[in-house]
Amino acid sequence: MRARIAIDARKLHDFGIGTYIRNLLQQLARIDTETEYVLLCRPDDRAAVEALGPNFRAVPETAGNYSITEQVRIPLALRRHRVNLFHAPHYVLPPLVPCRSVVTIHDCIHLMFPQYLPNRLAWFYARGSLAAASRRSHRILTVSETSKQDIMRLLDVPAGKITVIYNAIDERFYEAPPEEAVHRVRERYQLHDPFVLYAGNVKPHKNIDRLIDAFALVHARGFERVKLIVIGDDISRYASLRRKVLRHQLHQHVRFLGFQPQDTLAVMYRLATAFVFPSLYEGFGLPPVEAMASGTPVVTSNVSSLPEVAGDAAVLVDPYDPEAIAEGLMRVLSDPALRADLSARGLARARSFSWEASVRRVHEIYEDVARA
Repeated sequence: MRARIAIDARKLHDFGIGTYIRNLLQQLARIDTETEYVLLCRPDDRAAVEALGPNFRAVPETAGNYSITEQVRIPLALRRHRVNLFHAPHYVLPPLVPCRSVVTIHDCIHLMFPQYLPNRLAWFYARGSLAAASRRSHRILTVSETSKQDIMRLLDVPAGKITVIYNAIDERFYEAPPEEAVHRVRERYQLHDPFVLYAGNVKPHKNIDRLIDAFALVHARGFERVKLIVIGDDISRYASLRRKVLRHQLHQHVRFLGFQPQDTLAVMYRLATAFVFPSLYEGFGLPPVEAMASGTPVVTSNVSSLPEVAGDAAVLVDPYDPEAIAEGLMRVLSDPALRADLSARGLARARSFSWEASVRRVHEIYEDVARA
């Protein structure tokens, strides 16, 4: 009998975990035409899921993420479809799951930075879910050695239960966008001055407030023409960042463009003079690698997994110190030779990460756990 593996794909369109799920499914469709895959997905994603191949079956699921409903409905769906193995690509693994399981824990941010959760109840939920998933799952996947160490330390998990499989990026970031696309983006957003780019969400641990402080220092020290472009969530949810820009009198130099489609983002990376990513904590950190693949020099943090991911291909700075962030940016902005060196190193570093290789390793884990 063929194996029947279920994957929770309800977060297919999310920013970080969604990228992981999309590439996992695309590569599985390329390398495995035998296994039956049952994908728990949103009703609107049914056609996209079934287009992956005849061995992919969409099971519409409307239970909310992190809800009580999913604790019941996910196990029922797995039992109804006689699943042998379940992969939860984020840290929620319902206790009634009736088969063997693999869980991906991307990071331990909720345990490292509980102050960024909305309330104490959210912390208890995150802590309980992470502990239960790490205990009940048959194998834990994570995306960096740093995250592995955090899981071992904070959740008391033995090293042998955890497998590190790096993330990678969409291949389109290696390809130069068409000239007409570049012209269209440049004109639409009036990108005629040099600019520093940030891409990602704007949650507190992403450290955008200190980035604005650092950019104010850069602007005051002779880089008046340089702009800061922030791509990410709807900025209306973080009015404090707007107020900080106004306090620094940078409203003509800092622009929040909200979420952008991947094709637009690919052009933005290539137009930027530098990419900055001063996050306080990352399980992996895809945006710096996307910038490297685009040939853009990167300034990023010297904490959590970012030095592991960036290697020697970025300027590393203390994200808690706006002065250090500013100095890193000014080094890159003022030194064409450094920019060229970082561009070459970054491209080589980005190519060391491969979704094909990573998903082949995930597939091996599926087979190991199913056999056991």
